[in-house]
Amino acid sequence: MEVAVYGYGNIGSGVVEVIEKNQDRMVKAVGEEVHVKYVLDLREFENDPIHDRVVHDVDIIVNDPEIKIVCETMGGNEPAYTFTKKALMAGKSVCTSNKELVANHGAELIQIAKENNCNYFFEASVGGGIPVIRTINNALKQEHILNISGIVNGTTNYMLTKMGREGAAYDDVLKEAQEKGYAERNPEADVEGHDACRKIAILSSLMSGKTVDFKQIYTEGITGITAEDFLYAKKLNATIKLLAMSKATDKGYLAMVSPFMISAEHPLYSVNDVFNGIFVKGDMLDDSMYYGRGAGKLPTASAVVADVLEAAKFQGTHLGIDWCEEEADLLDMADSERKFLVRVSKECEVSTLSDVFGKGTVVTVDELSDEYGFLTDVMSEKAFAEKVNGLKGFISRLRIEEA
Repeated sequence: MEVAVYGYGNIGSGVVEVIEKNQDRMVKAVGEEVHVKYVLDLREFENDPIHDRVVHDVDIIVNDPEIKIVCETMGGNEPAYTFTKKALMAGKSVCTSNKELVANHGAELIQIAKENNCNYFFEASVGGGIPVIRTINNALKQEHILNISGIVNGTTNYMLTKMGREGAAYDDVLKEAQEKGYAERNPEADVEGHDACRKIAILSSLMSGKTVDFKQIYTEGITGITAEDFLYAKKLNATIKLLAMSKATDKGYLAMVSPFMISAEHPLYSVNDVFNGIFVKGDMLDDSMYYGRGAGKLPTASAVVADVLEAAKFQGTHLGIDWCEEEADLLDMADSERKFLVRVSKECEVSTLSDVFGKGTVVTVDELSDEYGFLTDVMSEKAFAEKVNGLKGFISRLRIEEA
């Protein structure tokens, strides 16, 4: 079985490594060896064993009838989109780790694959090596998925874990994450929540069977989280996580990405460091959770290769994925309801907060003598925003996600 790899970066080189090191597993899975015939990249790799398989023209791959499967690990929208379409229209299945491309064009590329009797698989686009997409598409096909929530970005989870354990400041943990290779030099996609947003858009699309536009999802990153926030979390036997969530309602789907305070009883509380955890609620199965390494060269490459084996076993057969181009109905996040922790300076009287928010609980932290917190009752995002507007002494707020 001849395959090609688009892009020989971190994940692409990992795909080649997994295929070549675990060739015995390839043979057992598909009945023949899986061989990487081409690697598409602009660069040369003179000191790499694949140097003689590197090509610079995508049409060499597209026009080679021996190539049955392409692994797209380029990242970004273009030229990955154009190159993926070319491969699919030539009847070659494509397996990708490219969350940006899947979020932008997933339904369209699935349809092109269907028309050309091949497959577009994207297990590695969400959760790294965690088989959550295959689980939703296959093992939970009989379920109506009611809710998906999870930690889907390893960089921010590592940073928040460090802040919670060590009381470290945001800037310090970001610098350490960059030094360890967990965060990019420009970390915006991770810390502003854009990466998590694309991933929950993909999961929401699979959940609804329609297209959820990531640009319409309310997204808030972790750049405003402070060491002081974690002092309040510790006082409440809780921690802070960047959650991506999507919930089905009678009127549509509610999706968002935001930091949340979660209690020690929450199933995602113990998902730490670079690990991911995804919590899925079905109408019959009820709760299930998927945990593992959500990023990294080999875990992500392993998920790509799992798709390669699936494509190889069903060569010439399109395996339907319930995701069409019709847009899903997304609800306004302002209508969602939850509790909030409000941080205010001592100049704000407790009686004032009670007048504004009604029933609530005062939270004090010994280390913070000039401020205190107020845990509100459940209210809508819209109502909270209106109440907190112009509040004297207001410092910040944290959303609360209950188990």
